[in-house]
Amino acid sequence: MAHPARPAVTPATSATTPALTTALRRLPALAATAGLVVALGVAPAGARGGAPAGEAPAATPAKTPVAEGYGGAVASVDADASAAGIEVLRRGGNAVDAAVATAAALGVTEPYSAGVGGGGYFVYYNAKQHKVFTLDGRETAPRSADEKLFLDKDGKPIPFADAVTSGLSIGTPGTPGTWDTALDTWGTRSLAQVLKPAERIARDGFTVDATFRQQTADNQARFKDFPATAELFLPGGELPVVGSTFTNPDLARTYALLAKKGVGAVYKGELGRDIVRTVRKPPVDPAAQRTVRPGDLTEQDLRAYKVKRQAPTRTSYRGLDVYGMAPSSSGGTSVAEALNILEKTDLTKLSDRDYLHRYIEASRIAFADRGRWVGDPAFEDVPTKGLTSQRFADSRACLIKADAVLSSPLAPGDPSRPTGCDTGGTAAPTTYEGENTTHLTVADKWGNVVAYTLTIEQTGGSGITVPGRGFLLNNELTDFSFAPANPAVHDPNLPGPGKRPRSSMSPTIVTDKGRPVLALGSPGGATIITTVLQTLLNHVDRGMPLVDAIAAPRASQRNAAQTELEPGLWNSPLRGQLTALGHSFKQNPEIGAATGVQRLPDGRWLAAAETVRRGGGSAMVVRPAK
Repeated sequence: MAHPARPAVTPATSATTPALTTALRRLPALAATAGLVVALGVAPAGARGGAPAGEAPAATPAKTPVAEGYGGAVASVDADASAAGIEVLRRGGNAVDAAVATAAALGVTEPYSAGVGGGGYFVYYNAKQHKVFTLDGRETAPRSADEKLFLDKDGKPIPFADAVTSGLSIGTPGTPGTWDTALDTWGTRSLAQVLKPAERIARDGFTVDATFRQQTADNQARFKDFPATAELFLPGGELPVVGSTFTNPDLARTYALLAKKGVGAVYKGELGRDIVRTVRKPPVDPAAQRTVRPGDLTEQDLRAYKVKRQAPTRTSYRGLDVYGMAPSSSGGTSVAEALNILEKTDLTKLSDRDYLHRYIEASRIAFADRGRWVGDPAFEDVPTKGLTSQRFADSRACLIKADAVLSSPLAPGDPSRPTGCDTGGTAAPTTYEGENTTHLTVADKWGNVVAYTLTIEQTGGSGITVPGRGFLLNNELTDFSFAPANPAVHDPNLPGPGKRPRSSMSPTIVTDKGRPVLALGSPGGATIITTVLQTLLNHVDRGMPLVDAIAAPRASQRNAAQTELEPGLWNSPLRGQLTALGHSFKQNPEIGAATGVQRLPDGRWLAAAETVRRGGGSAMVVRPAK
């Protein structure tokens, strides 16, 4: 296997069920009256965690998973971040301006999922040109990296958890460059202007919720070993308290620096020097028992970094055009291939069992092909056109049987020579990919749309905070295969100098006759692909309103022996029906956390987010419909 073991650091959502998260969010008032305040980590009156005592932010907006109205829309996992985007839209900014503002705010309120120290993919629909553009802001490996990056002296993969919490895992951040490139190319506001809401939130604070506390708890053992991380996220050695105000003055100063000097401060200046120093000599507590390997990132690596502007993937589905992110992400090709596999089946007439069966099998096939063919196109010959072609999909769709289940790992097909029901390739298992990230979706009054997924990889990234700068560094290089999953099969995702690790991020925009009708995306590592695919099918084929399509219980098949099910399907009669057909399942408490926007026929925008997952998301519009 490429990764020797499932990591010890797991996403917070794996440890907290949606029902528990929802319950915890409602607990502060109940706990206080029941005398449970201390045990639950809920702040008593006047108490604060992660910041000096003070009043909770008065302007923290309430979360709502769906909103309809005019003037533009924003959907994200966090209410403060969505409000930052709405603030920019209300002041005349466009969707690109608002997307960067929202992302910067998520760097404050969702620091374990995204931020200055990470990367991502930006998909943009331009209303004047009726065209979709994309930016690849994925992190890159140091120029010294090779296929042995994560191998020990004996040529064996090092433990995954050791690789995560190390300088070895840290790639050149792409997020600052993505923000700058997007604004310079399509925005109407300066970086300094759109960073103001995030800088204010970092300085004045946001209210700690149960999800933030749980994610901190999941990382406590790692965080305490790095003084800068512990000082920021474990003040006084304690977890942040639910209901308290969390401030990050160092990050506020970092945003102020970026506003003043631009992203050159990262790629050519003092902030970049601090990043390099931190990677090359991780600042570990002398009392820590953890061995933290240094990385080899250099200032030259930062200077050489480029955001790539490239064509999106595109496929037609039910008369709609579906645009996604081309490699180095596997999201666009995999979603497109699965849709093409399902194109000739009328999913509207199938029973729930048969619909889920075909969705699961299409996902299995797409992941088999992804693993063999998708990597960084600067290093690999990636057959993007072939993977997204209907001809290739048809050659793979015939593998699906109504009364039988395919076995995994399934062998890949060959997009350059598609033949009927080809299973002549050599199978390789799907490698592990961390499950945390964040996604935001924005539309403006002119009809421009952005779907933007950004990440630092694991929950908490590498666990290493740049001292004095207020942000965590990514562990994105662990998205590379440590070694080939099957030595007999070429692995396109091995490390290399300046190479971008394969991603599953799937920001997606759907148009009808050149006009945007829908945009969505999700966090969740490799489950991002299945989350986006299932949400699209729920909405387009099964007729669910977007918020219901997002909320519906999920299944995720990634060319593995077992398909993961959320509790809503695990506890459903459908599991027994699918098991009788031959499927095998394991439970996953929570898969993804999608957001989307939709253009309604009357010109209004609908923003939609999760109703329960990650404690529920935040959908907002500029002018709510009355």
